[in-house]
Formats: sequence, C-alpha cells, structure tokens
Amino acid sequence: MEKRSLTIAGHRTSIAIETEFWAGLEAMALAGGKSIAALIAQIDQEREAPNLSSAVRLAVLAWYRDRSS
Repeated sequence: MEKRSLTIAGHRTSIAIETEFWAGLEAMALAGGKSIAALIAQIDQEREAPNLSSAVRLAVLAWYRDRSS
C-alpha cells in the first residue's frame, strides 16, 4: 500500500492504494492530459463505490479492460 495526500474539490484528502494502481492512475492521467489530482477529482465526482480508494481501483481496472478490448 502506498498512501498519498492531495487536494481535490478544494479539500485535502489521502488515498491508500497499491503501487500498481498508482502506476495505472499515472498512465491514465498521462493519456488523458490531466494531473493525477484532476483525474482523481473526476473519479470522485462520477463514483458509485462507497469510498474513493475503491472507486479509483475500479476506474483503473475499467480503463485497462477497455484498452484491451
């Protein structure tokens, strides 16, 4: 687990996810021309998962699944 702190929607928060998911987020952000914080803010706004860490994991999984199709 790797924990990082960032600011989204004007407030500080921390997210603890596995290193591989951070790498996936970095790839997603680079591909989309966004910062990781902006990408996480978007995931936060669109999430259906009960917590942000789960939503981030699901977003990374969906992104890789879509790319492999």
